[in-house]
Amino acid sequence: MREETNKWREIEEASDDPEKSLAWDAPQNTLMMQGFEWHVPADQKHWQRLRIALPSLRDAGVDNIWIPPGCKGMVPSVTARGVGIGIYWDAVLNHKAGADSTERFSTVKVDPKDRTIVTSKPQKISGWVGFDFPGRKGKYSTMKYHHRHFNGVDWDESRKQQAIYKTAKPRKYWAKDVIRADIFKWAEWIGTELPISGMRINAAKHFSAAFQKQFVDHLRNTVGADYFIVGEYWRGHVRHLLNYLKVMEYGVSLFDVPLLGRFAVTSKTEGSDLREIFRGTLVEQNPAHAVTFVGNHDTQLGQSLETVIAPFFKPIAYALILLRAQGQPCVFYGDLYGTKEGAGAASMPSCMGKLPVLMRARKLYAYGDQRDYFEKKNCIGFVRYGNEYFTDGLACVISNMGATYKRMYVGVRHEGEEWTDVLEWCIGTVFINTRGYGMFPVSTKSVSVWVNNKANGRRKLSRPL
Repeated sequence: MREETNKWREIEEASDDPEKSLAWDAPQNTLMMQGFEWHVPADQKHWQRLRIALPSLRDAGVDNIWIPPGCKGMVPSVTARGVGIGIYWDAVLNHKAGADSTERFSTVKVDPKDRTIVTSKPQKISGWVGFDFPGRKGKYSTMKYHHRHFNGVDWDESRKQQAIYKTAKPRKYWAKDVIRADIFKWAEWIGTELPISGMRINAAKHFSAAFQKQFVDHLRNTVGADYFIVGEYWRGHVRHLLNYLKVMEYGVSLFDVPLLGRFAVTSKTEGSDLREIFRGTLVEQNPAHAVTFVGNHDTQLGQSLETVIAPFFKPIAYALILLRAQGQPCVFYGDLYGTKEGAGAASMPSCMGKLPVLMRARKLYAYGDQRDYFEKKNCIGFVRYGNEYFTDGLACVISNMGATYKRMYVGVRHEGEEWTDVLEWCIGTVFINTRGYGMFPVSTKSVSVWVNNKANGRRKLSRPL
């Protein structure tokens, strides 16, 4: 009994002077969004849809959008800047597609799962490796690509055969230098041609980290010192991500792939221990460089990195990345608007349509110090105490089993307030007592987010995007 009393006294003393907190005068939360899914309609109107959505996305807290790989029609970048949203360019640096012509050259087949294993004798193939760029007529670059500039291809046009073909003769050093110079020149050009604020490096694990380090340094030295760079380094064990960050001298962030894996496994394991949800993740071990996410175009049904998260767990996962202090969250277009028909079935917006509510809750209430209540296996919670600019705070409770409740301390300054669930999945009111405590319920396999019923913006949380 004495131990329990001392625990609560420690919580009260640690939380009752928020002005001493380092988080007291922190700026407004940021929020990244992936602005596409795999099966967006091929009607050449996606930019128009994004442009129309920008004001409401900004209202929901989005301040940067990662757009699809570059093509014509970049008007949204200017429009986005006008409403205060930055653009992250999708930089695909390790492969090319849409060649102008084929060329004959010598190759060997390699094992698709281990490309260090050669599985054939040398043979000549016809590969799509000729890039002449006739449309630009040398205006932006005189560089033309041929087979000597590539390590391999995945299609033999002469035999109409798909395989992994590695060029039999490795690239010469001069070819590597020419490619490097061309990519650096492109980076300068794209950074001055368009008002972008950052980049996503595609498939970072598949090409030289040393080159990527040079590329990032070049970007920051020539285009913008504040460029945000996030890498897609798809490995499930956090040690690989930590090693990559070290090589990059912590000049980039990474998508937290191990966290996505934890979400998927936990959601499909009955009674899984929620206290372990962050174990072995990047947001646990290096939160300053973790971009947290719940899905993307590659994890959709039928895609190469398909990762299924049980529907009931999607709002739980989003609450864990949007409302906590650690990590930089990224919202997926397909979860916000639904996905179209593809190899997998089309889907409605996730979180039963409540994702915009969670986004606005992040924008308005997820500030200040954080107190975790992770003492029970199947019910965890946390409190955000608010800060100088966003004083309301919130209390979040999560269950992956039955309906339950959690006693949590929100502070004596909230005495007498009536708190309700912004998601409206728990009906009723929590009264904050004279000591600053509330008994916060949660429904079966659900999440509840409790905020003062009179908090700033409460009446506008549920409006549609």
